[in-house]
Amino acid sequence: MSLKYAVLAALLEGEASGYELSKVFDVSLANFWPATPQQLYRELERLAGDGFIEARTVPQERRPTKRLFRLTAAGRERLSAFAAEPTRRPTAVRDEFLIKMQAMDGVDPAEVRALVEERRAWALGKLARYERVRERLLEGRTEERYLRESDRVGPYLTLLAGITFEQENARWCERVLTVLRERRAPAGPAGQALG
Repeated sequence: MSLKYAVLAALLEGEASGYELSKVFDVSLANFWPATPQQLYRELERLAGDGFIEARTVPQERRPTKRLFRLTAAGRERLSAFAAEPTRRPTAVRDEFLIKMQAMDGVDPAEVRALVEERRAWALGKLARYERVRERLLEGRTEERYLRESDRVGPYLTLLAGITFEQENARWCERVLTVLRERRAPAGPAGQALG
């Protein structure tokens, strides 16, 4: 899949500037399809050239002119066709941190613990941001009511995937920290760890 479909999907929310789209990516899409602002701007130009989006300029006082992008009918059609296509391959995790965990034996345990604690804090920070987005989407409604009444549920369901992903990251980090603590604890009677 290319970045273009993530950009088209983000524009389903309505007209947005490149800056606004970069914020959408940062909050809701970066967990599964990260992109730098530079990549987004290049993709917006390509999509406009292909006729999938169109741009309009909005003059601003004391600020540079803003460009707002929106989906065209061709863009909506292409995105709908993409959404209906079978996924070609299963998800693959490419995570530098997991390679470090694979090679952790022989590394100072304090350094490993620090890395795991940093990863756990990062996951909890993302979870807090996702929960704020969730509250904003629900606007005081229950999840069941939102899912029943909302015009679009895709963004909410995607957000739930991000929440679940970060909850599991945090749980895994807690497990790793427990393992590290138990490995360094001296053994007591009958081989049980003390402390």
